[in-house]
Amino acid sequence: MTGSEHLDNMVRAKQRDETTDPNIPPPGGGKCNSQVREFYWDRAVLVTGATGFVGKVLVEKLLRSCSRLKTIYLILRPKDGKDVRQRLDELLRSKAFDQVSSENRSVMRKIVPIAGDVTEDGLGISSSDEEVLVNNVSVVFHCAATVKFDEPFKQSVDINVVGTRRILQLCHKIKHLMALIHVSTAYSHCNRQEIEETVYIEHVSPTSVIEATQWMSDSLLDTVTPHLLSGRPCSYHYTKALAENLLVEEGIGLPIAIIRPSIITASWKDPVPGWVDNLNGTSGFIVATGKGILRTMMVQRSIGADVIPVDTVVNMMICVAWQMKTQRPDKVMVYNCTSGPINRVTWGEIERLAYPFILSHPSMEVLRYPGGSFKTNRLLNRICEVLEHEIPARIIDFLAKVLGYKPGLVQVYGRLHRAVHILEYFTTHEWTFHADNVLKLMNQLEGEDRETPQSFVVEVLTARAFT
Repeated sequence: MTGSEHLDNMVRAKQRDETTDPNIPPPGGGKCNSQVREFYWDRAVLVTGATGFVGKVLVEKLLRSCSRLKTIYLILRPKDGKDVRQRLDELLRSKAFDQVSSENRSVMRKIVPIAGDVTEDGLGISSSDEEVLVNNVSVVFHCAATVKFDEPFKQSVDINVVGTRRILQLCHKIKHLMALIHVSTAYSHCNRQEIEETVYIEHVSPTSVIEATQWMSDSLLDTVTPHLLSGRPCSYHYTKALAENLLVEEGIGLPIAIIRPSIITASWKDPVPGWVDNLNGTSGFIVATGKGILRTMMVQRSIGADVIPVDTVVNMMICVAWQMKTQRPDKVMVYNCTSGPINRVTWGEIERLAYPFILSHPSMEVLRYPGGSFKTNRLLNRICEVLEHEIPARIIDFLAKVLGYKPGLVQVYGRLHRAVHILEYFTTHEWTFHADNVLKLMNQLEGEDRETPQSFVVEVLTARAFT
């Protein structure tokens, strides 16, 4: 079913099933206590990357807290033999949607899947679906990206940079665009120690890099990539910086905001406390520690661990779209969604708080009893890697072969070390993030948006959530 066909069904379903939301008055009457909810009233939004961690929480939050919006269009690509309808059904079976599904199942009909792919020209969208988006969408949330630290450079550029260009091309066609919210990362410019809420211009333009990936061989790209990264640990952060540059260069005339979250971790409150669906960032090494696999890594306990709950990021995205409509800025706005400037937590505090939970809530798949510690000396850390990781892995793999089982622990540690060594860049460095625009946003929120438990204000930035 195309987006245009589904739109007709959505209108009929809305007339049949819509119930009164106590937080939102009927059209033409009463006063809404939430400026943010009122902004989304009867508007259509477009979301890319909805199957990702941030995307899932964003869609759930919009459905539950802005339930009187008109439509949520999701660009989904067919995958593993499943069409977009099957992928949507799979998405909605996620535990993230349990609460909204049980409270108001009819609101799920507001989701309309659009067959497309950010790696294809024109986003791979049919002309009829594009017409629907152009005529109906008011807000675009661009969350689609590859977040793999070891992604090949050419593929990372195609998804994170060229994909953003394709979204811009669509947004230039949208007739009533109020906001384009682009999710970047606070570490897009991690080669700087102090990071303000501005877009720093790269010494090589996005267009030049895109063109280079189209004619350079993989081996030549591997040679020049370290020079392009300019001190960054991997291509992910660099391509995110390029995407920001592209938004400035090719987004002229569009209401664009860039959200830069730091290390995104499990939810604080929504959709349920502690929910996470991946092992990226801190979640990965906590799980690996709990299984007794990770026993040593380089960490400076005294430096800030700039982690941010996923629902805080999503709340900010939703609020920023409202602010873009009300403030109408004449430039690309940047928001450093980081906890460090307001609510600093150190890696030492995370170690102190997490380890007791690892022991009191043990994993069902424990290789060894959890143990080990953070190291501040690289030589000592390397010695412990050999003694605690590599030698035991080789012994266990040898015994597996002898007993007729398939060995694999050495490979597991190979992948673990690659991931941890990149993560160590962030556990041994600290940045100063300016958050003036974030604070201004918080000050502009009023009434229910600031005060209630389900408010949109980014409460975790002012609450001591880790104590």
